[in-house]
Amino acid sequence: MTAFRERHITAQDGLRLYFRDYGDPLSPRLPLICLSGIVRNSADFADLAARHAGERRVLALDYRGRGRSAYDRNWRNYEPFVYANDITHLIAAAGLHRVVVIGTSLGAALAMGLAVLKPTALGAVVLNDFGPEVIPGGVGRILAYIRRDHPQPDWPSAVRYLRELLPNLSIRTEEGWLKMARGTFREGADGRLHFDWDLALAKPLARSAGAVPDLWPYFRALGRIPTLALRGALSDVLAVDTFERMALAKPDLLRVSVPNAGHAPTLNEPEAAAAVDDFIRRF
Repeated sequence: MTAFRERHITAQDGLRLYFRDYGDPLSPRLPLICLSGIVRNSADFADLAARHAGERRVLALDYRGRGRSAYDRNWRNYEPFVYANDITHLIAAAGLHRVVVIGTSLGAALAMGLAVLKPTALGAVVLNDFGPEVIPGGVGRILAYIRRDHPQPDWPSAVRYLRELLPNLSIRTEEGWLKMARGTFREGADGRLHFDWDLALAKPLARSAGAVPDLWPYFRALGRIPTLALRGALSDVLAVDTFERMALAKPDLLRVSVPNAGHAPTLNEPEAAAAVDDFIRRF
């Protein structure tokens, strides 16, 4: 595993947030900010960081309530505007001015939000399997499993559970599935493996019945910001039609469909890795 520094920042409301800090802070290349899916964390970007930390700084954040970041006592703070504020604090605390943002699912939505909040800070953006409209069924599927814990007795059981839960993920090796499991579960005081997120973060989604607001204004805010969009060919979150309309709304948008991948591509698939790595190295 590529070495990283374990860092923390204090959010505006005092909550302690964790992030991984890879690479040389003095590199002249634009640093990467990696933003994960709704219940994922910084571990998801370990392989991508390994590919780029030799030439630039790479930061990967654990959102509040995930991974090694503190859980919020007020579940109402588990919402995108608070997450976006946390990210702007990370950018400021790390002394960054312009960055390349790589966002998966929720992270892609937050990248679009940053195009509104801090447009001059975005040198480029990667949107991974998420767009200005989402398929309700896919959101419902995600909400159904993140809202309650599914303890597992050991890592092999955790792997089996995830393979059954997420059959359309593009992971093809046992090592890959074990990495996925270790980024999903952590050992509890009872010796069992529990989801590595605060179950309360599902409450705001449940209250809205998983409805996602119109994100087209946020997508259009990307304007002239160089953007690469990826879609898993088996995605149940980003529809083909939406993917096509994204290109119409932003003619300079680069698009890649990742074969045999559901929601969301890991960015380690050959097609995804090649596209993302080539795109990033332009900046």
